[in-house]
Amino acid sequence: MYILLLIFLLLVVVVGPGIWVQRVMSRYSTPKDRYQGSGADLARYLLDQLGLSAVQVELTDRGDHYDPDEKVVRLSAENFESASLTAITVAAHEVGHAMQDHDGYAPLKWRSRLVRTAEPLQKLAAGILFAAPFLTLLTRAPVTGIAMFAGGFLFLGLMPLLHLITLPVEVDASFGRALPMLTEGGFLKKGDERYARKILTAAAWTYVAASLISLVNVGRWWAILRH
Repeated sequence: MYILLLIFLLLVVVVGPGIWVQRVMSRYSTPKDRYQGSGADLARYLLDQLGLSAVQVELTDRGDHYDPDEKVVRLSAENFESASLTAITVAAHEVGHAMQDHDGYAPLKWRSRLVRTAEPLQKLAAGILFAAPFLTLLTRAPVTGIAMFAGGFLFLGLMPLLHLITLPVEVDASFGRALPMLTEGGFLKKGDERYARKILTAAAWTYVAASLISLVNVGRWWAILRH
């Protein structure tokens, strides 16, 4: 009974934030015609006003994000085409990242470098964990297997850590950049600011939620290797 309760609590802690983020985004994604322009329209307008006309706005199926290497704000189909409160708020958040990049915001640079390092290391970690039992049998050296397991889990844990340490970057994009643009520019309808704050909070916590979810992947590997 206690074990089941513990598992339930762990699931709430790990999965709960992701569910909350999706719920907030979904709640304010209707009506889709609340504003005159779509998320893509607002992103383009804000970028031009900031003197960032070289930054492109594109449709993506990989989730809303700003690519500092390609200089592109990418929005999901829902936020690219819709004129909902969620769409324009998320668009402003991603433009906030473009502002960070233009300003040479150091934490964004650190995150970009870490992402480029962590993603291939995660693939390497999966390969190491998969190969470790076979190499241990071939070499008949348990120390080799232990070292490979330790290294594999270390690399596998880099992405959750990366998402957690980039929270300040997301908070700055939401409340240091996007919210002032939306409020000072008069883009929000009366009464919408409080809800925009919720959406921006959710946008900032997206990576934290992803970090917690990625811990499930670490646990999955642990369970596989134990059996």
